[in-house]
Amino acid sequence: MSPRDAATAIWQAALSAGAVEPMVRRALRIEGTRLVAGARTWDLERLRRVVVLGCGKAGAAMARAVEGTLGDRVTEGFVVVKDGYGGPTRRIRLAEAGHPVPDARGQRAAQRLLELARGAAADDLVIVLISGGGSALTPAPAPPITLEEKQATTRLLLEAGATINELNAVRKHLSLLKGGQLARAAMPAEVLTLVLSDVIGDPLDVIASGPTAPDPSTFADALGVLAGRGLRDRLPPSILAHLEAGRRGEVAETPKPEDPLFGRVTSLVIGNNALVVDAAAARARQLGYEPQVLTRELQGEARVVARDLVARARRLPPAACLIAGGETTVTVRGRGRGGRCQEFALAAALALRKDDDLVVLAGGTDGTDGPTDAAGAVVDATTAAGEHDAQRALADNDAHSYLAAAGDLLVTGPTQTNLLDVYLLLRPPLPAG
Repeated sequence: MSPRDAATAIWQAALSAGAVEPMVRRALRIEGTRLVAGARTWDLERLRRVVVLGCGKAGAAMARAVEGTLGDRVTEGFVVVKDGYGGPTRRIRLAEAGHPVPDARGQRAAQRLLELARGAAADDLVIVLISGGGSALTPAPAPPITLEEKQATTRLLLEAGATINELNAVRKHLSLLKGGQLARAAMPAEVLTLVLSDVIGDPLDVIASGPTAPDPSTFADALGVLAGRGLRDRLPPSILAHLEAGRRGEVAETPKPEDPLFGRVTSLVIGNNALVVDAAAARARQLGYEPQVLTRELQGEARVVARDLVARARRLPPAACLIAGGETTVTVRGRGRGGRCQEFALAAALALRKDDDLVVLAGGTDGTDGPTDAAGAVVDATTAAGEHDAQRALADNDAHSYLAAAGDLLVTGPTQTNLLDVYLLLRPPLPAG
């Protein structure tokens, strides 16, 4: 097997480990008349209704798994997913919406989620399915903020290279749903949240902006993010006015960790990046490569991290595979198309010398990298043979066009999961003889 084929096989094993339905079945089961999730149990015969709500790229697969466990015990449900990430369900209705920039369909979906949550009673169980992408899919702008103003703010933050933590600190304070506010809407019902984590460290308040999690961030924190990214003077006036009013105490804060409402909320992280990284390491070993797991918390500017990892991979012994999981960021300065994994791959290709035998793969487990149809790319020293064109593409944040022309894109289609990114750097075995 060639090193490129080996890298792709390792990547495919990582994706298989991210399959959602087995994770849900492990976390949620029926024992007699009782529903068991983690250390909690509910007597299904005493529940009036079971309502399933959700948002995120893995929402359809999670919904199908819940239906497979609970069957007709699901009274009704509504889950919003990214365009192309739907699929057949029986009792839980699916809706599609825009991502990463929110749209009107997402706003309608957020309103429906809030309506269903507000209709819950004390003897109901609300099961909430959360996965990455849920924040953009559920815009619920606090009046008088408009959807267009929230879209503009999201674009500014993305283009400025804001981290997911920074982005969500702002979004939670512009929303009626995020930052624990969906759980507040569901009171006095009990809430069970199943979470597929696409955030380093699995912070419940950050994944999909934590609609059922206490929010430790404040209006002041949100303003600090915008100031730190140099965006205050570029914001729509209503955004800044709302955040400043919140800092002055004129707008209610999101519910905090000490709020008693969270005594009725149970949250379980059912999968994270460790699953895919461990699967990648196991497959690498099967293929004769010694895996070296660098980190499951990779962060930083994609092109900078790529150069650093290439330099590190040059020191690998033959038949070794450097593996990292996490999520880099891109500061957009050009007009091209791409995403963090494609930018990482192109920067890595440019960092490779002509005599380097390394193969580099970077892929998003959700199957989409930035606003493109590619999950990432797999590259080697031949990729950037047209160095001038490659440099120009990188400067214009146009990795997608260059890598497409090179035939190096990694295309999977929607994967129905979302467990951060996987980065592989392979040093092939020495030639036989």
